[in-house]
Amino acid sequence: MKLIDGKETAARVKEEIAAEIARRAAEGKKTPHLVALLVGNDPASETYVAAKVKACQLVGMKSTELRFPADATAEQLIETIDRLNSDDDVDGYIIQLPLPPHLPADDLLGRVDPAKDVDGFHPFNVGKMMLGLPAHLPATPAGILELLHRHRVETAGRHCVIVGRSNIVGTPLAVLMSRKSPRANCTVTLCHGATPDLKTFTLQADILVVAIGVPRFITPDMVKQGAVVIDVGVHRVPAPTKSGYRLVGDVDFENVAPRCSAITPVPGGVGPMTIASLLRNTLEAAR
Repeated sequence: MKLIDGKETAARVKEEIAAEIARRAAEGKKTPHLVALLVGNDPASETYVAAKVKACQLVGMKSTELRFPADATAEQLIETIDRLNSDDDVDGYIIQLPLPPHLPADDLLGRVDPAKDVDGFHPFNVGKMMLGLPAHLPATPAGILELLHRHRVETAGRHCVIVGRSNIVGTPLAVLMSRKSPRANCTVTLCHGATPDLKTFTLQADILVVAIGVPRFITPDMVKQGAVVIDVGVHRVPAPTKSGYRLVGDVDFENVAPRCSAITPVPGGVGPMTIASLLRNTLEAAR
């Protein structure tokens, strides 16, 4: 069983990004600038934004946090979005999700300049992705493709089963994995919580990607011997540790891993690659 180390892979990607940013500086070009909008104080969002800021510092990228209280109005955010759209110093920005329930997330995301939409969530970028045109790709699916490529996982002609159909991971990944590309070219099955007899499909998977949002949902009897398993989930579960919890994924790692030819850990698998992909999108926006 091979461990697909996302932390180590992301470090290599960041080194490449840092080298290009240094070359740009030597040529007198501006430093790429990423802005994060954070509304409220959701702990997971706080952690994620802090990780993005740290990653920006590591590669020499400029970063700015714009924080709003949980009761911020849509009008306040729209004013900020419009300002960022017209600010030539800002190459890309993200609206950290989830937003408080009173805010219209789809409307706000749709107001972002597609050229600065480094999360790849704008309908314009989603449409270009569907057509196979150049676009900012959603960071997590792009990170998964990069992981598979750099760890030399054969994809062409393989059956990729994806469990979870969110617009952030499952649905765009299904499109990307089916592309006629050296990094994809799979036959793809997209499953979800309403799929009857889910095990029938997961047992067919040469590559199994799990993003259903349920801790340890995938058990050994659901995985074919020799499959490659990509675990997107991250959950806190009670544990006798100093923090009182530990992180687990959507896959029962300890029991599933012996059946796999390769598997991502949680933490240290897909998560670091998501941030690396976001930085890459920001660099591309700056180009």
